[in-house]
Formats: sequence, structure tokens, C-alpha cells
Amino acid sequence: MAAKSKTKIKVILRSTDPNSKYFYTTTKSKKNKEKIRLKKYDPIVNKHVEFAEEKMR
Repeated sequence: MAAKSKTKIKVILRSTDPNSKYFYTTTKSKKNKEKIRLKKYDPIVNKHVEFAEEKMR
């Protein structure tokens, strides 16, 4: 069996809304050095808000 390549890294996307502590996890390419910012649904505030990349702890 072939070894998996390590071209993807795990990322936590935390809600930018101050009233929410909701987060998503995803992966991104190691070649992409910019921080990810996505608009996704936040069930705590019941609307779409911007999620920003955060360091994994």
C-alpha cells in the first residue's frame, strides 16, 4: 500500500460573530499560504456569517 502524501493540512474555521463559538474543520493545500475566509451558516446565530482560519492547538 502506498503512503499518503502530506499535501493537505487541517484547518479550523472559527465564526467571526462575537456571540458565537461555532467552528468548522476543513483542509487546505500547503501551497496556499493565505488565511481562509469563508461565508458559511452558523446555527447559533441562525444566519450566514464569515468564518476565518485559526491556528490548530
